[in-house]
Amino acid sequence: MSKFIFVTGGVVSSLGKGITAASLGALLKRRGFKVSVLKMDPYINVDAGTMNPFQHGEVFVTDDGAETDLDLGHYERFIDEWLSSDNIVTAGGIYSEVISKERAGRYNGGTVQIIPHVTNEIQESILRAASGNDVVISEIGGTVGDIEGLPFLEAIRQMLSRVGRSNVIYCHVTLIPYIEAAGELKTKPTQHSVNELRRIGIQPDIIVCRSRLPLKQDMKDKIALFCSVSSDSIFEALDEETIYRVPVSLHRQGFDKLVIAKLGLRYEEKLDLDDWLNYLDMMAHPEGEVEIALIGKYTSIKDSYLSVNEALNHAAIHNGVGISIRPIEAEEIEKRGAAEVLDGIRGILVPGGFGSRGMEGKIAAAGYARMNGIPYFGLCLGLHAAVIELARNVAMIASANSSEMDPGTPNPVVHIMEDQKTVDRIGGTMRLGGYPCRLKEGSRAYESYGRDMIRERHRHRYEFNNYYRERLEAAGLCITGMYEEKNLIEIVEIQSHPWFVCVQFHPEFLSRPLRPHPLFRDFIASAKRVALP
Repeated sequence: MSKFIFVTGGVVSSLGKGITAASLGALLKRRGFKVSVLKMDPYINVDAGTMNPFQHGEVFVTDDGAETDLDLGHYERFIDEWLSSDNIVTAGGIYSEVISKERAGRYNGGTVQIIPHVTNEIQESILRAASGNDVVISEIGGTVGDIEGLPFLEAIRQMLSRVGRSNVIYCHVTLIPYIEAAGELKTKPTQHSVNELRRIGIQPDIIVCRSRLPLKQDMKDKIALFCSVSSDSIFEALDEETIYRVPVSLHRQGFDKLVIAKLGLRYEEKLDLDDWLNYLDMMAHPEGEVEIALIGKYTSIKDSYLSVNEALNHAAIHNGVGISIRPIEAEEIEKRGAAEVLDGIRGILVPGGFGSRGMEGKIAAAGYARMNGIPYFGLCLGLHAAVIELARNVAMIASANSSEMDPGTPNPVVHIMEDQKTVDRIGGTMRLGGYPCRLKEGSRAYESYGRDMIRERHRHRYEFNNYYRERLEAAGLCITGMYEEKNLIEIVEIQSHPWFVCVQFHPEFLSRPLRPHPLFRDFIASAKRVALP
């Protein structure tokens, strides 16, 4: 029988439920357990694929092609396991499934209701994620008291009787605010949040308190008294310089040991965190710093490029340097020019994106990098920008327009994929998920990966047009990665350049703190050589 841990949040959103769940998952995996982490989001969208990055941050893509909440990225990076569409549950997906079953007559003409039909569907999703795992950690999105989250809370309340009390733990993450005028931490919001959870029928077993200051024992005792939780089941989650300190902090407080004891699991007494601690030590003691320009169109919101930022940081720490990521709006380059905006930059990265807004700025950034020997890394749309720039200014191809959507351009350099031309829906229709790619021996990509076959994740509708392959190769472009089954170009390089590599996929999704992605690692190494000769 699998064990189930449900993580809820109270008082305010963005407290760190996802990091708490991911941290616990990392600790339990290091104890030898097979762990999976599940995100349950109460929004009515079927998935995160159509959401605006300004509102919801990045879309994280799993290997099986699910477009998910960014928290799945945290889970994968912490537990170092590939997750799937089974690890994301949304209200929209649940209601869609229930309605489909009703239309098919699966409920035998009965009245379809939130309880039991919707709650049962949620529970079935939880049990699917549990298959083959010792422990499933489920994070319920939103905040206790949100009306849209009630079916999920009712579903996890019912799980207690479905799988047994000894197999379930409820962990509530809450806020202990510091009131400047009084100079005190206040527990009342936590008391109210737990009371709201108890009103629904859930008594938390563990409370994780987010705070800027440590909690004294008398404050823990007060929370324990009013929330009917033992004081040794109350943990502090202090504001940290990096999220990767959270597992260490929780472990030192005995969080994982308490969870294991409550679930009746057997474990080895000693937990080896030496590699994790070494990573944190390297992060705290860099030798020099490199500045990388991130040229995007959603740069005002850090979460819009969360996995890219994380991958850059992983790579910098591996290379023993600090990193300053300068977010630059592509439209700013269009207004002021690449030479002015990018002066002093030692590495340029253009991430994925959609639409033509800011495209000219990204093209200009690629050209600036190419002509000035600055390391350039293009991801998905970043590849398109580089190819268009080279086509225009070196190969002199007239159809190298910046608007991929322009149907009037004959044989555009970047065009819509063949199997996307008949798509008439918006959500979930792109080339999504993991695909194999064969690398050209002797290329920079081959040197980075150290093998000739790789598998990377995709999210795109447009691709480099093979029609212009020979002309662009004559202009200095080298095709170094191919999806052979469909003859799709996956990686291009300029090998006469210090480091100019562009990929059609999203390598940021596979970067891990203790195992940086090979291309990010070597991109930062090249920027380090430029910045710190």
